[in-house]
Amino acid sequence: MHRTPYFYKMNNEFIASCIHDIPDFPIRGIVFKDISPLLASSRARSITTELLVRGFRDQSIDVVVGIESRGFLFGMLLADALNAKFVMLRKPGKLPGKIATQEYQLEYGTDTLEIQENAISPGDNVLIHDDVLATGGTAAAAAKLIQKIGGKIAGFNFVIELDFLNGREKLIEFQIDSVLHY
Repeated sequence: MHRTPYFYKMNNEFIASCIHDIPDFPIRGIVFKDISPLLASSRARSITTELLVRGFRDQSIDVVVGIESRGFLFGMLLADALNAKFVMLRKPGKLPGKIATQEYQLEYGTDTLEIQENAISPGDNVLIHDDVLATGGTAAAAAKLIQKIGGKIAGFNFVIELDFLNGREKLIEFQIDSVLHY
């Protein structure tokens, strides 16, 4: 079905109305973007899924990878919409079997992402999803990990992109679609 630019504009406005700003959470000076009202509405979930899928519907996506943990929420819906497999990218110690890992830098220290080694076949086209693109460190680590086990990155998509944090710069070689920009 062909969607007009008006469809996307009106629905982006609706989705934005379902995201609430929570000042000083989790610490003073941070404005947290709460997606709980969006998740509570079946209409908002459906529209958000359509908006996330639009840039990848014409591609052959074999696997949708959701980044822990909020990337699982729409990741599964995207996999269903794209008729693709869904795979979880997790924090350490939460997956059984043979695991591939990728360490990455945080502002103060490091963290690690893990995936089951056999979750993606060599050459699979992979869409990586998370709820928010902030500094881009987690997303860049996700791409390295997927490539390490043989997957090809088709692109990324996010419900929210915090433009002022310039996370897109760490993913410059990939297609990136975000529903909302702040």
